[in-house]
Amino acid sequence: MKRSAWCIAVLAASWFPAVRLLAQTPMAPTPLPVPRDTFDAWMARLSNAGRWGAEDELGTLNLITPAKRRAAAQSVRDGVTVSLAREVAAGRDSTTLFPFRLRAYSRPFDSTITAAVDSLSVNAHGLTRTHLDALAHIAYRGRFYNGVALDQLAPGGARRLGLEAMQRGIVTRGVLVDLPRLRGVEYLPPGTAVTPADLEQWERQHRVRVEAGDVLLIRVGHGAPGAAAAAPASGPHPSLAVWLRERGVAALGSDGGNEAAPSAVRGLSISLHALAVAAMGMPLLDNLDLEEAAREAAARGRPTFLFVAAPPRIRGATGTLINPLAVF
Repeated sequence: MKRSAWCIAVLAASWFPAVRLLAQTPMAPTPLPVPRDTFDAWMARLSNAGRWGAEDELGTLNLITPAKRRAAAQSVRDGVTVSLAREVAAGRDSTTLFPFRLRAYSRPFDSTITAAVDSLSVNAHGLTRTHLDALAHIAYRGRFYNGVALDQLAPGGARRLGLEAMQRGIVTRGVLVDLPRLRGVEYLPPGTAVTPADLEQWERQHRVRVEAGDVLLIRVGHGAPGAAAAAPASGPHPSLAVWLRERGVAALGSDGGNEAAPSAVRGLSISLHALAVAAMGMPLLDNLDLEEAAREAAARGRPTFLFVAAPPRIRGATGTLINPLAVF
């Protein structure tokens, strides 16, 4: 399908029919436009508000059932663990909102024992550090997930939807979609928009289907030599949100910022974040390091594994640095 035909499909079709047309479209070299009224229709129709009750603060993590956790744990064959996080170093970084500061100093306990202690200052969000977005991170038109009003965010932290809601962690099957390997390249060209067609092509090649309760990890190659995470950046097209809801994905992660840049929706810089976090209640894992996991998955011929992430129980936090693990 040519670019002009793709655009007409998005402009003319409505919701699921449009996404089915998108599912037949190859990887787009640049994010193709989505009209604002189409985006707003997706925000309304993808909303999980009330699905698990008016007081729900877990969102799509509700899709991870005890049976799903048991099956994921039983899939471990080799006992090999891989970190999915980038190393964090103190100092200024142009792609983060605030620099990470670490102060280490010693404290003597008695005449023979000295302890080293730390003082940390960090903003979890940005385009560099591996972090988890809580559901209090993104509001759209003054509303967070499940209709929670923006005024629930106070200087002392979010009164609802904070990180403490995820106190049981995220333990489920992880599925790593390695798109550069699928294309035979080190990384996707900057600005590439990932669509449902790309994921379904990967599924057919690997005979793996993304299922309800999975954590989906998309490698675009931001960690590969020569790749850049800044704009123009490769990442999900906002239409992918419709596919994620159809499949029942519990959480989405990427080695980039989980956004294709420039944005496909005029006036919105993080459209996928709005659809996932604010509408569906789906946590996002940004800036993962998927290079080692991709090598391990390729060597084993197995792109699925036990995914484990245990965010700290920080009341009211909108996100956190995190070190998720893939267990093969």
